[in-house]
Amino acid sequence: MFVSMTSVLLMLVQVIGKMPEIQLGTHTVRSHGVKVARTHMHDWLIFLLLVVIEIVLNVIEPFHRFVGKDMMTDLSYPLKSNTVPFWAVPIVAVLLPLAVISVYYFIRRDVYDLHHAILGLLYSVLITGVITDAIKDAVGRPRPDFFWRCFPDGKGKFDPITTDVMCTGVKSVIKEGHKSFPSGHTSWSFAGLGFLALYLSGKVRVFDQKGHVAKLCIIFFPLLFAALVGISRVDDYWHHWQDVFAGGLIGLVVASFCYLQFFPPPYDIDGWGPHAYFQMLAESRSGAQSTSNTSTALIVRQSELENVFIDPQHSNEGGFVRDSTPHF
Repeated sequence: MFVSMTSVLLMLVQVIGKMPEIQLGTHTVRSHGVKVARTHMHDWLIFLLLVVIEIVLNVIEPFHRFVGKDMMTDLSYPLKSNTVPFWAVPIVAVLLPLAVISVYYFIRRDVYDLHHAILGLLYSVLITGVITDAIKDAVGRPRPDFFWRCFPDGKGKFDPITTDVMCTGVKSVIKEGHKSFPSGHTSWSFAGLGFLALYLSGKVRVFDQKGHVAKLCIIFFPLLFAALVGISRVDDYWHHWQDVFAGGLIGLVVASFCYLQFFPPPYDIDGWGPHAYFQMLAESRSGAQSTSNTSTALIVRQSELENVFIDPQHSNEGGFVRDSTPHF
């Protein structure tokens, strides 16, 4: 995994080196970090609220669906350990994409890209987690290994009237056994790695219509890894295949929405940068044109301003900026 990830990072560095030489180094964490963070202070506060909600959803007891004796045929798979442990999911879904985002920042020095990518990634994973755990608690679908969670001694005990299970196992293990649908491992993996795939597709301009199929290798690797995480959940008998499918769908949909909140679509001509960066350039150029002898609110190099194009149709709305430099 780490060898493959290193190859991806090296390819990313090479591709970024061929990107248009717009001077992004004038907007670093030190010079503009506080300003950008303050602008999105409410987003970070809502993020903390979502963290609290996620914790609550993991503490409360899920719905205990009726599980009759006749239903145990499909719920008697062996109780196995996780191929991908719980502690590894944040590494795969959060830390790995953060590492790639950080590498891009140290190359291009654009705090707008860094902040918005981190915020979008964290929201993608956390919103996915809240949706996933809320559905888990509401549905209460038993896992494929539920029998052995409920009856660790292998002796089934059922209500003589309703034929519902009367579990004798450890309470925490039984609680986890009612959280099959959808798969949290899969949804988190697709939320984080799906966001990373979209982020990389914009940076390497995979949809530039020049037919560089090799760029797709960069995009497919995170998605493939997320898919393998999902498959491991079925192989370990922790989830039914429907759980994994639903989890992957939730993660990808949320990742797409969160990415497009901060970045243009990857196929857009300006897909390599965040919306806020181009808005800042438009405002800076507008200020420079109106008062040529005064400094603009943000220091922008002249060479950078010459490399963007402001659509006249949007000039009164803050400027819709497009990169007019040649693509590789």
